[in-house]
Amino acid sequence: MADCSAPEIAAAYEDVRSDKSTTNWLLLDYEFEKSDTLVLTSTGDGGLDEFKSKITEDGNKGKGRASFGYVRVTYKNDEQSERVKFILIIWIGESVKIMRKARMGVHTANVKDVLRSFSIEIPAHNEDDLREKDIVVRLRKAGGASYDGV
Repeated sequence: MADCSAPEIAAAYEDVRSDKSTTNWLLLDYEFEKSDTLVLTSTGDGGLDEFKSKITEDGNKGKGRASFGYVRVTYKNDEQSERVKFILIIWIGESVKIMRKARMGVHTANVKDVLRSFSIEIPAHNEDDLREKDIVVRLRKAGGASYDGV
């Protein structure tokens, strides 16, 4: 079981969800390598691109990182409609040890208890898994309002 009870996590979640805040993403990491405690590592207002650069900033493109992200995505279906959706990202870098990978499967349920409201879940291993264009296509399909034939 993952401990994600830190009040900063709940506050950051509410901040990302708030229409009054410019904060549009948060990043949770494990406190240390063998810990089951998640801590708020970072938040930002630069969208998915900033989130990607943060998660891959370790010089190893995030390959050894095991993290959770929550991102607000805004997109347009046409000129009159703008949609705001939220995504949950489960980042398991390509070099993450097998036991951490296994624990993350269980810990995802605990994270979902805190980061409750999202349209889609994105399992990601590298930057290619977080292409905004592909994510918007998935959001449109999940939302049932697709005007471009996807």
